[in-house]
Amino acid sequence: MPINITMPALSPTMEEGNLSKWLVKEGDKVKSGDVLAEIETDKATMEVESVDEGTVAKLVVAAGTEGVKVNALIAILAADGEDVSAAASSGGGASPAPKAEAAPAPKAEAAPAQKASEPAPAAAASAPASSGGARPFSSPLARRLAKEAGLDLSAVSGSGPHGRVVKADIEKAVASGGAKPAPAAAAQAAAAPAMAKGPADDTVLKLFPEGSYELLPHDGMRKTIASRLTESSQTVPSYFVSMDCELDALMKLRAEINKSSPMKKTDKGEVPAFKLSVNDFIIKSMALALRDVPMANASWTSTARVLHKHADVGVAVSIPDGLITPIVRKAETKTLSAISNEVKDLARRARDKKLKPEEYQGGTTSVSNLGMFGVSNFTSIVNLPQASIVSIGAGVEKPIVKNGEIKVGTVMTATFAFDHRVIDGALGAELASAFKRYIENPMAMLV
Repeated sequence: MPINITMPALSPTMEEGNLSKWLVKEGDKVKSGDVLAEIETDKATMEVESVDEGTVAKLVVAAGTEGVKVNALIAILAADGEDVSAAASSGGGASPAPKAEAAPAPKAEAAPAQKASEPAPAAAASAPASSGGARPFSSPLARRLAKEAGLDLSAVSGSGPHGRVVKADIEKAVASGGAKPAPAAAAQAAAAPAMAKGPADDTVLKLFPEGSYELLPHDGMRKTIASRLTESSQTVPSYFVSMDCELDALMKLRAEINKSSPMKKTDKGEVPAFKLSVNDFIIKSMALALRDVPMANASWTSTARVLHKHADVGVAVSIPDGLITPIVRKAETKTLSAISNEVKDLARRARDKKLKPEEYQGGTTSVSNLGMFGVSNFTSIVNLPQASIVSIGAGVEKPIVKNGEIKVGTVMTATFAFDHRVIDGALGAELASAFKRYIENPMAMLV
């Protein structure tokens, strides 16, 4: 009987996802635990494992398809001994295979998805052992849920195909209390505080008296931030370049432009059509610098550097207990007023959690500005798949030597982080110098 593979729900709130890549092709034989595809959600790219054994009869949804609804049919497997052609022509009419067990193994994306012309990586075979082996026959999701609940899988009866332990079996065991704790969990149950997960967590919590703290569980955003930045810090050979930029000419031009802004009618009366911030000039300067130094406007993949045709500048926005980086697309082509209004709209919708995935995924560089907090300089972690980010400090009045005379000027420190795989030292310095030229000669942004 044909086995339907459907789009899994990778988070409690997920309604649709992007099928970014198939790791199998029609005619391939797969085992339980083999990775079938990569699904892109709004926060990460995750792998989907097969629940059953069989032959890939039909890939219903093409790689690269966006907005695939949860539980929509994406592929059909022919069971062992079944005619593949008949299964492929069934159109998915057979009763679906259990959906929930097609569980993803979370994995933050470290580079852009490969192009169709690039070879797809081999599917990772990780089929669990049978119930008589070292590990009970179970789905990946069931194993994770059992681990979180501290259950011994060997004591859980499986109701899935061939006696496989599935999600429903774990939930039933937890509800009934019928499964004995896993040995490690039983040994630690009395000493481990509620919600502690594993030896590392236990070690941390034991350093603090019980009752002196409370635990704030990680939400999806916090987990994604942690995984992506950990991935970046572990894989990107970063280096840093700092430039002091004089802001006096920029501040003067900003005041003149804002003063000349036309008025527009709104529900709150007439207001200026735009009001430029220093950050708007910084975004534009970074975009123009990447235009002028195109080799720095790139991303890394294992087979090639991706040279981008436009500067898509991400802008770090702080939201309650998190961070998101909406992107100003083709920023080098936009006016300062257009950038200003777009950033305000993106930031507002980011704080309301109403951004679309395409509004914060990708990008070719980022700007992070902590100057408003009085921070003089700092460094940032490169936001993959980007290869650069600039960290902006506060504008501070300092003595400046010009033509042998000491004058007071407003100086801002910009610190660049570069992915050395993509941007070598001289190239990074060239980009930083181009950025400095635009900041200190802002009229060049208007022509």
